[in-house]
Amino acid sequence: MSESVALPGGILRQFYELTKPRVVSLIVFTAVIGMFLATEPGVLPPLAPVVFGTLGIALVAGAAAAVNCLIEQKIDAVMARTRRRPLPSGAITSLQTLVFAGVVGGIGLFVLHDQVNALTMWLTLATFVGYAVIYTVVLKPLTPQNIVIGGASGAMPPVLGWAAVTGEIGPEPLVLFLIIFAWTPPHFWALALYRTHEYAKAGVPMLPVTHGERFTRLSVLLYTAILFACSLLPFAVRMNGVFYLACAVVLGGVFLRYAWRLHVNYSDWLARRTFRYSILYLTLIFAALLVDHYAPWR
Repeated sequence: MSESVALPGGILRQFYELTKPRVVSLIVFTAVIGMFLATEPGVLPPLAPVVFGTLGIALVAGAAAAVNCLIEQKIDAVMARTRRRPLPSGAITSLQTLVFAGVVGGIGLFVLHDQVNALTMWLTLATFVGYAVIYTVVLKPLTPQNIVIGGASGAMPPVLGWAAVTGEIGPEPLVLFLIIFAWTPPHFWALALYRTHEYAKAGVPMLPVTHGERFTRLSVLLYTAILFACSLLPFAVRMNGVFYLACAVVLGGVFLRYAWRLHVNYSDWLARRTFRYSILYLTLIFAALLVDHYAPWR
């Protein structure tokens, strides 16, 4: 009897892992920040688009992650950091994954269309196609610029959040888009640097595999500098105030220091630290946007 209870729970856990919950949590976080920034400073957005927009975006993002796992299961099987995922480990079949992604993604799109607005639904669907199909199927196996081009899909969540609340897209969410778009290359290339041999073994043309470590380290530094400049745009266009500007300078300065150290004195340990800091950076920079938006001193 205990086995019959444990089995469904184990399967549910495997389906949950298919959605890449850590990645999706960051996607949802930036989307929600976009929702709150879509209002006038100090004004809360309506509850319905926040709740249903968050739910719909999370479900479609989880479905996209599952499709990514389905397509890349052979690659995942030969890489140490991914070989324990549900598909390579044999915990879930390809058919189960396909059905799961279709049901979860379909529900998410229905929620967005029925409870939020059509624009958000179509933008979310385009983001799904961009990540699960264009990036995973076309770009990743063909070009070392896969992360740069495919980063457009990963940068969409705050735009989706903004559209969920306002029903339109203005220049402000595109500024948020640029921050994540510029963040994506140094974030992923820091990971690729200390996983180069695994990407090479899997036949994935990541930048350190095709162009070498030195070129990749320089690229990380240059894109981090671009990111620093992009992070100042919310202040420049008067979306946010001095508090955000101070946070952006400090957080960006730390990121630049990591990138510079990585460039001049590389080690796998430092690449890991840079990768982990990049996640913290994005979390804190968007948190600073939110705090500044509702700060009483504005």
